[in-house]
Amino acid sequence: MEKDWNIIEVLRHARHDWLNKIQLIKGNLSLNKVERAKEIIDEIVVEAQQEAKLSNLNLPQFASLLFTYNWENHSFQLEYEVLDDTIAGKLDDGILFEWTGSFFACLDSSVKAYQDNHLSVSISQEKEGARFFFDFSGIITNMDRLESFLNKEHDNIIVSVQEIAEQELALELFVPFIADGRE
Repeated sequence: MEKDWNIIEVLRHARHDWLNKIQLIKGNLSLNKVERAKEIIDEIVVEAQQEAKLSNLNLPQFASLLFTYNWENHSFQLEYEVLDDTIAGKLDDGILFEWTGSFFACLDSSVKAYQDNHLSVSISQEKEGARFFFDFSGIITNMDRLESFLNKEHDNIIVSVQEIAEQELALELFVPFIADGRE
């Protein structure tokens, strides 16, 4: 499905990302664009806070998928937001990772390459589980493939498509907490 990243590759990509951000700040400062440099720093702080929130969800496979997705060549850019600091119950990381990875692969092969395609994932806690909001904007070229994937039955998750059109897809994924005693 996705590449299995080793520690050296992860560090290499993380270092590359940080160097790019530092160069952006330095470039703006050298052009005396202090306000833009401050904006970039603020964006970096928000991004680091979101990474920390995602890391704290105790979903290592799912978090790794989101952290590394943009490091590979795909037909859409991914961004995410964790709306709650923690999730009060335990979620099935394996099921969430498998479904999300399969959805990303299906979406990746169903959109027009080299376009301005974006997928935003928002994560929030509910009383009995967690809700994942997927909001895509871009150019969908294979609606049938997407609809077929989204209409399949999935173990222990509920998929609810809010909107699907040639340039937009909005859906919710509900993942219930694992009952006590079950791993």
